[in-house]
Amino acid sequence: MIKDNKGYILEILRNDDALFSIGQVYLSTGNQGIVKGWHYHKIQTDYFTGVKGNAKVVLYNMREKSKTKGQIKELLISENNPVLIKIPSMIVHAITTLDGNPVYLINCPTKLYNNKNPDKYRLPLNADAIKYIW
Repeated sequence: MIKDNKGYILEILRNDDALFSIGQVYLSTGNQGIVKGWHYHKIQTDYFTGVKGNAKVVLYNMREKSKTKGQIKELLISENNPVLIKIPSMIVHAITTLDGNPVYLINCPTKLYNNKNPDKYRLPLNADAIKYIW
């Protein structure tokens, strides 16, 4: 983040980062008291950051051959902590606000969303495999 008296510039991704190819870029919002998730992707990787508001992102690793299979990780993102979160395929994730204000996220997934065959799979918030209380 580069700040001056006029505001700030938040550089989210650069094509020289060599992270991935971008499928699309979109803005997602979340309202107070709502948990968006659980969901995961089999193919795409998500890269997102918070640009307005405060949110908690919860990740659950369900990758069969991973050393950290079954582990849960909580990350806090906000306009004051504009970290870029990489969520690989097969990582279940959900997000909720931390205060009474909406949260705004920019997501840069590696694949273009396909309306006819979406790479998006949902689990209920009380999924047996995920031992997490909202």
